Amino acid sequence: MKNSRIFAGSLALAAALLVCAGAARAQSGNPLSGAKVSKPTPPVVTRVFDAVTLRHPIPEGSQWLKAEVIHADAVTLIVREEQNGYAVHTFNFSTDLQPKMQAMLDKGGFQYGDKVSILYMQGQTVALRIHGKPSKSL
Repeated sequence: MKNSRIFAGSLALAAALLVCAGAARAQSGNPLSGAKVSKPTPPVVTRVFDAVTLRHPIPEGSQWLKAEVIHADAVTLIVREEQNGYAVHTFNFSTDLQPKMQAMLDKGGFQYGDKVSILYMQGQTVALRIHGKPSKSL
């Protein structure tokens, strides 16, 4: 009698696991299953000046980050936040910013410890503008 209860219980448990595993597999969002995966679009930055202040307008949803440079090269900029020393961010450069950063790198670029301010869209890792004075190259 005890053996039949254990067998029935284990059989019911195995059936429940199979049903749950089948439902989880159906929700996996496999790209081969026909579900389309959309990619986020990069922000559109225009080269229009504000008529009142003669400055570039700040895109909606963007924010400035004050940080300290850890590493800078032609592709990425790795920084540490001033407010939270444990928060490290890696930024790529927007298409408008890439030639400026390459020219700055040719002159020496940012070094470890330089203070910068980075304009970026919240939730993305693309730097739209970078303000800061690079230190003299070694």
